[in-house]
Amino acid sequence: MSRPATGDRTLVIRNGTMIDGSGRAPTPNDALVVEGNRIRSVGRLPESVRLDGSRTDVDVIDASGQWIMPGLIDAHTHLSYGYPQLRGEGRGRGTTRPELGVLKAAWSAQKVLRSGVTSISVPGGTWFTDVGVRDAIKLGVLEGPRVYCAGRMIITYGSIEDDEPSWVGTPEHSVGVLCNSAAEMVTEVRRQCKHGVNFVKMADSRSGDVQTLAKEEIAAVVDEAHRRGARVAIHSRGGASTRTAAEAGVDWIIHADLATEADLDAVARAGVAILPTMTFLAMVVEAGGRFGQDMIQMDVGRMKRHLDGLIRVVESARARGIRILCGTDTGNNTFMPFGELHAKELEILVTYCGFTPLEAIVAATGGNAFAVGLEGDVGVLEAGKLADIIILKRDPLADIRVLQGGHELAWVIKDGKVTNLGDHAREPRPIAFSVT
Repeated sequence: MSRPATGDRTLVIRNGTMIDGSGRAPTPNDALVVEGNRIRSVGRLPESVRLDGSRTDVDVIDASGQWIMPGLIDAHTHLSYGYPQLRGEGRGRGTTRPELGVLKAAWSAQKVLRSGVTSISVPGGTWFTDVGVRDAIKLGVLEGPRVYCAGRMIITYGSIEDDEPSWVGTPEHSVGVLCNSAAEMVTEVRRQCKHGVNFVKMADSRSGDVQTLAKEEIAAVVDEAHRRGARVAIHSRGGASTRTAAEAGVDWIIHADLATEADLDAVARAGVAILPTMTFLAMVVEAGGRFGQDMIQMDVGRMKRHLDGLIRVVESARARGIRILCGTDTGNNTFMPFGELHAKELEILVTYCGFTPLEAIVAATGGNAFAVGLEGDVGVLEAGKLADIIILKRDPLADIRVLQGGHELAWVIKDGKVTNLGDHAREPRPIAFSVT
């Protein structure tokens, strides 16, 4: 059931324990009031919101014994890489059928929302599929999380996703677009901005052993994208490319596995955020080679070295005050299913990187608002913020794993509307009796 978006009803969440996403300690909740798509108030129930049975435009959720927090934000999800592969689906090399790809991406987006993730950042995909899915969600064509997306990632010879012979290049169905000069890259930025991307994704080499993008190329992309109101992110596992990207002015760096202390000093000086994305590496390492043919170009030993490197990078980055974003790389392979692993990164931050559960929750809510271009508007439960809220049956501060997979969700509210959770769908009660 989804309440209408016309703002003609008020939703009141009573009782429960609130974890507001700011980093403040959890507090008992009296009343969180939602009007339209924004939070009207948090705290004592306003006298103007009468719960004595005389109001027919008020719905109430009783969260007694439950935990209320902002909707999760996954800063690294790929909707249009072509996964999951469907039984009987005809495939060439790559996602060669855009029509089916769009429908699969839309289907996957619904799974994401129903797992408690109300916003995602999508750093790359095929065609402009993610832009289309974003707009369909925004226009009410389908349910899904808020989507903040890039287009195909800008690469050069030797970069990740440059997988075909040079005479083939990067076909339209690939997730990279080949540009071998700063001028070509600027042209591609203009093309992508014309088609409505929120940010531009660049990508250096797959594992960081070779730097494939020059500083002047990255800087040219940054200048043009920023001039057109778009941000820039970069896939960079290597230390040299991480330092170069920071000095060239990118907005955030994805991975940074091999960054040295000196490289991190450069990142800190530039004020650039890091999105480590340890979930993908952890999944490969934990599987111990069980994924078979899905493990293309994935050596478990190498993935373990990169994971160990990222744990060190996160610890060192935090000591320098570098912002750590929280993302998973969901959707980049068959063993990264939508709706299941979006909170796995929080478990990793707590288990390996010295985060408290509350700090991890802040990283994936208020802290991650930056990665979806909504700093100050989502990720914190405060008056005036967008009403993206989840209610859990178990305490995530006692066990951070309860956030994974949506299995402990009682309610998901996005943009002020209750999300249909399928077999577990519930509806808020129209007020018909006194609640004090």
